[in-house]
Amino acid sequence: MSRMTHSPEMYSARTQAGGRIPLATDASLRSSGLLASDPESAATLALKPRSAGMSLKPQHYRQILSDGVDVDFFEVHAENYFGAGGTPHRYLTAIRERHALSIHGIGLSIGGAGPLNPDHLAQLRMLVDRYEPQLVSEHLAWCESGGAYFNDLLPVALTSEALDIVCQHVEQTQDALGRAILIENPSNYLAFEQSDIPETEFLAEMARRTGCGLLLDINNVVVSAHNLQRSAQDYLDAFSMDAVGEIHLAGHSNDERNGLTLKIDDHGSAPSAEVWDLYRAFVHKAGARPTLIEWDQDVPPLEVLAQEVATARTILGAPSSQPNSPRETNHVPAR
Repeated sequence: MSRMTHSPEMYSARTQAGGRIPLATDASLRSSGLLASDPESAATLALKPRSAGMSLKPQHYRQILSDGVDVDFFEVHAENYFGAGGTPHRYLTAIRERHALSIHGIGLSIGGAGPLNPDHLAQLRMLVDRYEPQLVSEHLAWCESGGAYFNDLLPVALTSEALDIVCQHVEQTQDALGRAILIENPSNYLAFEQSDIPETEFLAEMARRTGCGLLLDINNVVVSAHNLQRSAQDYLDAFSMDAVGEIHLAGHSNDERNGLTLKIDDHGSAPSAEVWDLYRAFVHKAGARPTLIEWDQDVPPLEVLAQEVATARTILGAPSSQPNSPRETNHVPAR
């Protein structure tokens, strides 16, 4: 359970007059000017399928700006930047000038039974308008009920009623943002007796109805498969591969009690060997997708994250990008 601390060639950054940005192919994005053919403009246009990125953490802000890092994009948790100004925005503005960006929401409660919080949605819209990220994503989960917020992403019972509600929430979010979003598969620790739709079918039908894409978190697949005593490979084989617009790779911990092991999706270590093996198999079968190394707890030095990004890039078949060397800017924060 993720803690709240934190054709496939698809997505572009910019909102267009007259409605929502749809999922689009590489060819259509290139012809419309939304997919960068000039490397110098890549930070303001679209992510390529072989892009590899990492979570952006405050302890790395200054090193990224002073030394640069070989990475294609950064991802931030939306709610960490809901304030109007201050140090986080000063750094993110400077980093955004040099790098592509993904915004990952963790508090909208897409899977909740009640209505979406309009203030939360408005703040997300302001953030997306401010930074024009290449990708915007949220979770198939809920974290709010009756005005009370929980410090976890809680599971959704997979029923036809829940599917209708989730689709309404996804469409409401996409209409508010003026663009298609991605929805991430959850990490599971139990199965609801009332669930009557397989998770892969639930996600595929949600994507079909709403036009959203899917964020495939392979660590969540491993965690869920172990905890529910199912096959991770079977899950991936049933996943709607064409809808995947981004992949997350992360680590998990093992909670050993009474002779049993529960896998915890804590994002506090490097991706496991099983995660990497499943990722290789997915890329071999479905092709490259923008891939993020997600690390939110016990965050290591920037160089360690860069090594994980390099591993993902090798699997994607992408060459190293040119390091983003520091350059003069009016937005670099004072120390």
